[in-house]
Amino acid sequence: QVQLVESGGGLVQPGGSLRLSCAVAGISDSINGMNWYRQAPGEQREFVAGITNSNVPYYIDSVKGRFSLSTNSAKTTSYLQMNSLKPEDTAIYYCNVNRLGNRYWGQGTQVTVSS
Repeated sequence: QVQLVESGGGLVQPGGSLRLSCAVAGISDSINGMNWYRQAPGEQREFVAGITNSNVPYYIDSVKGRFSLSTNSAKTTSYLQMNSLKPEDTAIYYCNVNRLGNRYWGQGTQVTVSS
């Protein structure tokens, strides 16, 4: 059974930092991509950052220069380092893994940026 478990969310002041983690269990090979999405209240879920087998991460424009995506060498854990956080980054953050045509999701972790 595939499980993705996010952690690291919380409440932070504007300008602060958080590091999200996504631990993948149940699969250890043929992962094509590891991604992070977020969903703010009343909004659709949006892509935030991703990495494929090229190991070159890519980001939406609004987080470029502030967020950094990395993985461990086995691609069983992904990390989203979020710096210079803004109130508009407030959302539930979900990790996602693509493998052999299937998409797997975690349960989400809340990130709230507020003074």
